[in-house]
Amino acid sequence: MRAAVIFGLGASSKDLKPLRIGSSSEWIEGVPAYSTDADAILIFGGDGTIHRHLPALVRLQLPVLVVPAGSGNDFARALNLASVRDSVRAWQGFESGTLSAKALDLGVITPLATPGRSHYFCCVAGCGLDSLAARRANLMPRWLRAHGGYVVSLLSLLFNLPAYSMKLTYRDREDRGEVERFTLLAAFANTQFYGDGMRIAPKADPTDGLLDICRISKMDPFKVFCMFPTVYFGRHLRMPEVMYSKAKWVRVETELPLEIYADGEFVCETPVELGVERHALKVIAPLQ
Repeated sequence: MRAAVIFGLGASSKDLKPLRIGSSSEWIEGVPAYSTDADAILIFGGDGTIHRHLPALVRLQLPVLVVPAGSGNDFARALNLASVRDSVRAWQGFESGTLSAKALDLGVITPLATPGRSHYFCCVAGCGLDSLAARRANLMPRWLRAHGGYVVSLLSLLFNLPAYSMKLTYRDREDRGEVERFTLLAAFANTQFYGDGMRIAPKADPTDGLLDICRISKMDPFKVFCMFPTVYFGRHLRMPEVMYSKAKWVRVETELPLEIYADGEFVCETPVELGVERHALKVIAPLQ
């Protein structure tokens, strides 16, 4: 088996050692490696690294193994790959034939200003408070981003909360609707996690062909502060200010352009349309 290896920021060949042990695969290292005749691709990195390579991974349709080695590893967490050891076990299972690659959906963002150009995301796209926090976190040193940088950025915004007039036009399994209200945060999720472990979309399933939409209306800063810890357990859905739904497609329009971040990376500004591309990415993971 020929395995192409992509190293994200901070990762190197030494990180490959645990997977080499007992493996009969031929390893092709370096970012250009995924253009070669490989049978699988390994990515050492976090959500940002995966996000940047998604167009090529979708084009190649090769099984992908994620080895969590970034400042944020929410996609690996969603794949039940919480550690390097988990990834090693998954790779051993794939090599032996006891673990098969599975096809997952990806989210798709299309800016209405440039409708011919779309962007994939694997975890969660968002705007509002989420984008402000992501922008601040990306300016931090990597070591701080890897140790709660997003949370620090978010907490620093809680007592000066912005709210935006936002209209969502959506289409779910049966109907179509428009909802406009002052919104603190809107998240459009393919998987459950973002912000290094927050379950912003606890019902998300990357195989159901739907985006999970979590929209938080304007609320008192103290109430937001009290809600914040509950997001790690998905209990924020119990609050009346939190609206949760699933949709095949949603359009986001705002009074002023707002930044859209996905997988922790800046993508574009509103207005945008978001949807799902079915079975776009093959992953090597112990999913049920």
